Amino acid sequence: PPPPPQPPPPAMSGISDPSELTSLTNADLDRFMSHLMSENCTALKKHEVRLLCDKAREVLREESNVQPVSCPVTVCGDIHGQFHDLLELFRIGGSCPDTNYLFMGDYVDRGYYSVETVTALVCLKVRYSRRVTILRGNHESRQITQVYGFYDECLRKYGDAEVWQFFTDMFDYLPLTALVENTIFCLHGGLSPSVQSLDQVRAIDRVQEVPHEGSMCDLLWSDPDERTGWGVSPRGAGYTFGEDVSLEFNHTNNVTLIARAHQLVMEGYDWGHDRKVVTIFSAPNYCYRCGNQAGIMELDEKEHYTFLQFDPAPRKNEDLMAKKAPDYFL
Repeated sequence: PPPPPQPPPPAMSGISDPSELTSLTNADLDRFMSHLMSENCTALKKHEVRLLCDKAREVLREESNVQPVSCPVTVCGDIHGQFHDLLELFRIGGSCPDTNYLFMGDYVDRGYYSVETVTALVCLKVRYSRRVTILRGNHESRQITQVYGFYDECLRKYGDAEVWQFFTDMFDYLPLTALVENTIFCLHGGLSPSVQSLDQVRAIDRVQEVPHEGSMCDLLWSDPDERTGWGVSPRGAGYTFGEDVSLEFNHTNNVTLIARAHQLVMEGYDWGHDRKVVTIFSAPNYCYRCGNQAGIMELDEKEHYTFLQFDPAPRKNEDLMAKKAPDYFL
């Protein structure tokens, strides 16, 4: 008998023909976002992703390892490919460019829509570069994304690994930390025994894959802990650090608060270290089964903070998808 027919290649919905687009204008970015930022999100074509990542690298290479950010700004934690919940975040917190945003990493992996999530956030960054800040998380790396979903999602949606390569090459340029009004230190993970000052963070050569150890690794992997001093991290990378460490770092660098993400917290935000550290987690019902709320932190012009919490966006087939989630999603 004849061989069975081959399935068609993945549908590559997009905006324009390759011959029509060789560089990006604001009009192109607005058009991208109109397709992306909707419930029926339309993915960009491969060449459009390449142009977007090229432009993002140009923007990001000008930013510091300790990127200054002004108030008012809304600070957000992990998103992890939960695209519909990202849209809910914008409904709760306000749309760009009316609201300024600082995202603290982990845009991809674990959720089902990493491609759409990271594409949308990078579009916003390129379009509104002074109003949107995106930092690097431990999942913005080649090694981690090959294990926890983003690599496989790119293969499934684009037919090969080129889009994954475009994004992971761009991830190398993401700033490691941000400093809001010189007083609130924001980063994905936590502190490092190799870093006592912000100038030491500024001196890191960040344009590389996330190392397995050292200061850059620690900033993306470490966690606060109830025990004092430095401890071995159960994650296998970074450290745990106690309240004494946070207090000394904040005093040395004249900052009042460390805002970070990286850990699931059931209420969406969680204070630690006598309110010297706050953890913000912005992926509600994490992995479609954890039952947590999401949180974001609004900072007004006077650096007064308000926490907003939200639940998952209603979505068709979520129960079915949760049952199919592979073990690594937790």
